[in-house]
Amino acid sequence: MNARSITDDDLQAFVDNRLDPDSRARVEAYLAADSAARARVARLMALRDDLQAAFAPVAAEPVPPQLDLARLIAARRRRRLPIWQAGAAALLIALGGVSGWTARGSLSDKPTGISALAEEARANYAVYAPDQARPIELAASDRDEIARWFSSRLKRPVGVPDLSEAGYHLLGGRLVATPHGPAGMLMYDDARGTRIVMLVRSLEGTGDVPMVDHIYGSIAGCAWAQKGLGYSLVAAAEPEVLHPLVREIRRRAATEG
Repeated sequence: MNARSITDDDLQAFVDNRLDPDSRARVEAYLAADSAARARVARLMALRDDLQAAFAPVAAEPVPPQLDLARLIAARRRRRLPIWQAGAAALLIALGGVSGWTARGSLSDKPTGISALAEEARANYAVYAPDQARPIELAASDRDEIARWFSSRLKRPVGVPDLSEAGYHLLGGRLVATPHGPAGMLMYDDARGTRIVMLVRSLEGTGDVPMVDHIYGSIAGCAWAQKGLGYSLVAAAEPEVLHPLVREIRRRAATEG
């Protein structure tokens, strides 16, 4: 591995602490000489830390007794049941455990409205923004097809904003699933490779809602509703960076059907 041969996979492995000492030293030398790559790796590390912090409480929780494999095996041996009966019993126990575990989460407070949309946008940003291989499904050259796809699934006209005057160019988009139905996801980036994700989905009965900032560590988001559609813009940037983009998107949405 030399400076010229360092790839996105090498950088991601560096972020994930999966490089051997020699390879890590070469990547560090490469980053020391390339400020753009260094800034990008810093954003990836910040996103990694945010995700680890967000899921740390769940990861630290013990496995529910109902799902403990050793306990299931011991119970089957004690009962001396035929194989098919023991398997059925283990499955029922596991399903019961999963149901209880799921119900446990359902009792906690869940965000709704604009707050739910902001959380969904952040989750999709965390999944797709770092993806260097296939972050989107339809490319920018398919802008019209993206608009038709989103409009068809959301059952109302949905545009694809042009943010090039602000320095952000469309990479493309994809349809994603949320707990509240399908949503359209658009991804943009600037000359430095900073990616921005916009999520749009129906917010029936909400009406127009002013823009609200959401901060998640090093990740910022702005969410609002307009003409029955909810929008959320997310990036590894300060909210002030997103505000001009929000104003442009809102202006364009106001002129669309």
